[in-house]
Amino acid sequence: MKNYKYIGLFLLSLSIISCDVNNDLDEIEAEVVPVVELNTNGLDFSSYVAVGASFTAGFTDNGLFKATQENSFPNILASKFRTDFTQPLMNDNFGGLILAGNPVIDPASSQRLFSERLVFGGAGPVPLQAVDPSAMSTTDFALNNPTGPFNNLGVPGAKSFHLVAPGFGNLNNFAAGLANPYAIRMTGSSPNKSILELAIEQNPTFFTLSEVGGNDVLGYATTGGDGSNPITDIATFDASLNALVNGLTANGAKGAIGNLPDITSLSFFTTVAYNAVPLDEATAAQLNAGYAAYNAGLQQAFAALAGTGLLSEEEVAKRTISFSAGQNAVVIVDENLTNLGAINPAFAAIPQYRQATPEDLITLTAGSILPSGGGTAVPLSDTYVLTPEEQEEIANATNAYNASIAAIAASKDLALVDLNAVLVEATDTGITFDEYSMNTSLVFGGLVSLDGVHLTARGYAYMANSFLKAIDEKYGSNFTEATDGLAKAGDYPTNYSPTLR
Repeated sequence: MKNYKYIGLFLLSLSIISCDVNNDLDEIEAEVVPVVELNTNGLDFSSYVAVGASFTAGFTDNGLFKATQENSFPNILASKFRTDFTQPLMNDNFGGLILAGNPVIDPASSQRLFSERLVFGGAGPVPLQAVDPSAMSTTDFALNNPTGPFNNLGVPGAKSFHLVAPGFGNLNNFAAGLANPYAIRMTGSSPNKSILELAIEQNPTFFTLSEVGGNDVLGYATTGGDGSNPITDIATFDASLNALVNGLTANGAKGAIGNLPDITSLSFFTTVAYNAVPLDEATAAQLNAGYAAYNAGLQQAFAALAGTGLLSEEEVAKRTISFSAGQNAVVIVDENLTNLGAINPAFAAIPQYRQATPEDLITLTAGSILPSGGGTAVPLSDTYVLTPEEQEEIANATNAYNASIAAIAASKDLALVDLNAVLVEATDTGITFDEYSMNTSLVFGGLVSLDGVHLTARGYAYMANSFLKAIDEKYGSNFTEATDGLAKAGDYPTNYSPTLR
């Protein structure tokens, strides 16, 4: 009887275990997500070529380096297209280029050209070399360029007309400021061929064209509209855009083209506040004493010009400088103010000063000079400020460029990617990417990299998905629904470690 009792208990336990196993199996079966196969609806990605500028190259944190190139949006697209994709990879992850062992100097501006990769220094972005002085690029664009052809033809710094210009990748043109070192790395044994010609030679079956026109306004914006880097006129832009699209579609290639966002919404222009100067009462009084002669001269000019309509009371109020304890608006040079010296040489000593308002945009680069008296004792020059008038110039050009992009996309039956709408959403409410929220705030927003202009790797992944969704909508593919058809946010970082080599 004992044995029978134990046998009964054993059988009862088996039945309980069986029930548990069956329940577990039911739960597993319920969690299984059906595989959705990719359907390209006849699109041919066997020869995919990406043409563009910094975003296409994968430029991040003020530099181009191997990790950023591997996370460029075209490389992400190629992985989803399931096609081979060759890039002109840098030698390391330090960022920037060297020439004869030294950081590259831009002949046009006598400044370092993309040579200092930024990292997070605890309080904000700092040059990598400030953290690690040994972090020097080993990529010499005259000595060790990779061999093409390259599917990624993104050239950091390129304007629309540069992409169709012969010799833009010729080392012999660099000293004269007529060649770009990143383009030089692509041209190989044909240094005078344009970026467009390098693309056409590959007989693309599919292409992306992105941020064409971005640098045509960005250079003007990042220099505060000071005139050193003018906006490209619409006729030149249209001619370049038409040449690019006509050349890339000549053999029947399909493609996707991105429009331009409002670049003044980027953190390069929104991080430093117009009233970024905290003052105590004593310092405010000292500054007011320093501007007393200026304010008095302004009043004298107003009195002398009374009744002429040449200097209004409203402008005098705008130009009067006054500080107080607490947060203070920075002092700026505004070329749109009345030039009093031109009216009367007796007023030539009265500069075009005023304090900034919420409508002015102060560039990120101004932040480094505010602690040493910039914007207070020394007014910020035009280089550091975008006035409303300058912002309007940028908006007008961007709108005109986007109208041309939309028109040619429609005429050539191309997918149009509304990158402008993406940035508007990111700025206004933030965007949700899988389980992450992203906005345009510097450092912690997740979308814009440490230079305040270019995207993070996760931002580029979101950009790639925007292209894939537009391709689906235009051509009837199903990247949006296919298993692993879109990039996953968690696979891409928002910051690169200073120890990355």
